[in-house]
Formats: sequence, structure tokens, C-alpha cells
Amino acid sequence: MVKGSRARSTLTRALLTMKKLLPRLGATILSLLGLSVLSFIIARVLPGDPIRAALGPNTPQWVIDQVSKQMGFDKPILLQYFYWLGGALQGNLGMSLFTRRAVMTDILKFFPATLELIIWSTIFQVIPAIFLGVIAGRYANTLIDNLIRVFSYVGAAFPCFVVSIVEILIFGQWLHILPYSGRIDSSVTMPPNITGMITFDALLTGNIPAFVNAFLHIILPASALAFTLAAVLTRIVRAGVLENANQDYILSATSHGIPERKIMLKYILKPSLIPAMAVIGLNFGNMLSSLFVTEVIFNWPGFAWYGLNAMLTKDINAIVGVIVVTGLVYAICNIVIDVLTDYLDPRISATGMGV
Repeated sequence: MVKGSRARSTLTRALLTMKKLLPRLGATILSLLGLSVLSFIIARVLPGDPIRAALGPNTPQWVIDQVSKQMGFDKPILLQYFYWLGGALQGNLGMSLFTRRAVMTDILKFFPATLELIIWSTIFQVIPAIFLGVIAGRYANTLIDNLIRVFSYVGAAFPCFVVSIVEILIFGQWLHILPYSGRIDSSVTMPPNITGMITFDALLTGNIPAFVNAFLHIILPASALAFTLAAVLTRIVRAGVLENANQDYILSATSHGIPERKIMLKYILKPSLIPAMAVIGLNFGNMLSSLFVTEVIFNWPGFAWYGLNAMLTKDINAIVGVIVVTGLVYAICNIVIDVLTDYLDPRISATGMGV
């Protein structure tokens, strides 16, 4: 009976979550459609001739006209967009003027490096923030709490590029203990390309030297991305722990002799992570914007690095592709955060409320 009741409860929560996500998915599709229209128009009204920039200033005009016709740039902009949208729905984002490859091919090549950086940055952000936030909330108004609060306030004030430069100067130039350019040393045997993420490919194939070398390369850029965001998240977790620790059900659990460790992990930490999950979703957007600077500073050949080069060279198909894919990734991340929040707090699914 108990198992059957739990199964029905789980199924009900899943159905309620799906019911809530359907309008969210519809709104996401409309947002991505609007983003594609806006980015497409802006990319094509920017000053300068992208074809002449790609082919060189001495290219004859008839060659430029021919290439322009082949790529459909001679047609009205509205018609160009519908041609592009039809291709995008089939996974074709057009051709890059500079790499001479399909934009989707370029994105699939460069995106795993950025995804790897985001994953490690999220780990470097979430684990210390939860640990410090819980400690600060547990020992509120003590010396430990004050020190953690100082870190959270000061850390939140440092932009990512400042942290990146300081890390390079200290750990790369001064102490010489961490590499600060590229993804892996050329002297190290690369693992087979399974996911495109070197650290995970090395683990999957048991190539420990490659994993260690790649991990050392990713420490500085990932921690630079995580530093400011971890400081903000620490404050959120601390506030959640303080709020939930004073609830009546915590006093009741304590009076019934439930171990303090269980109370902290199950009854205080779990609800305290609900507002933190929303902040993690917002932090993901901040990471995407900071990546354009971070990947350049650390010479990290990723998706943002590719997008920045596309903007500098006015590679219009690549620009639109990068913007749309960035919006898609951000939307997916926020939907995942919604699902995780529903799991942490069943009341959200029961009421149909979102984050």
C-alpha cells in the first residue's frame, strides 16, 4: 500500500510538472523565434560588407556579387529570414564566411569546450557556496560567519575579468603552478574524441595523465567564472539556512531527538536550496556573458571564443547561430532548474507555481 501510494504521488507530481512546463515550452519557443528575428536583422544591417571582408579588399566586384547571390544576400531581408528559418528548423544555420564550413559544424566543434568549462565552473561554484552558506548559517554571528560574509560581499564586487587577470598573475606568472592558456599541453596524448570534453573523455578512456593535465588547464578559467557567482550564492544559501532553522517544525524535530546532522541535511538544507536553484539559473546566464571575456583571456578555443571572432569579422551567419544557440541553451537550463525546484519542493508542483 505504501509503495503504491508513493508511486501515485510520484506520477501525480510528474504530471503536474509537465502541465506547468507546457506553457513554459510554448513561451520559450516564441522567445527563441523573436530572438532569431532580432539577431538576424541586426546582423544584416550592421555597417560593412561581410563578403568583401571575408574575401579581401582586392576581390573583384563581380566575384562579390556572385558569392552574394549564392548565399541569398541579394534577396529582400524578410525572404532571407524565412529561408534561414526553414534551414534552421532542419539543423542548417547557413555557411560561415570565414571558416568555409557549416555554422552548425563549427558550433558542434567548439561548443563541447565551452560546456566543459561551464560544468567545472558550476561545480566550483555550487559546492563551496553550499558548504560556506551552511557553515555561516549554522554558526551565525560568530567569527566564522563574519569571515564568510566578508568573502561573500567582497567577492561579489569583483568582475570576472579582474579575477582572471589576478589568477594569471599569481598562479601562472608568479607561482608557476597552473597553466593559463589552452586546454591541454601539446606533449600530452589526447584521449579519443567521445564527448569533445577532454577531462571527461580522458576519464572515460582511463587516460589519467591527460585528465590531470586538462584539469590543471581548466582550474583557472573555471574558478574565475565561479568566484563572483559563488560569493552571491553563498549569501543566498546562508539566508535560507537561517530562515529555515527557525521554523517550528525544526524545533519539533529537535525536541523529538532527531540527530542534528539529519535535521540539517534533510529539513534545513533541502528547502534552503530552493531559492539557490533560481540563483544558479540566473548565474548560468551570467556565465554565458562572462565566457566571451574569459575564453579570450585564457585562450580557450570554445563556443564564446568562436562567437566573438564571428562578431569581429562580421560573419553574419555565425553571429546569428551563436546568439540563437546561446538563447536555446539558456532556456533549457532554466527549464531544468524549474524541474529540480519542483523536486526539492513538492508544494510548487501541487500549486502549479514556478520559480
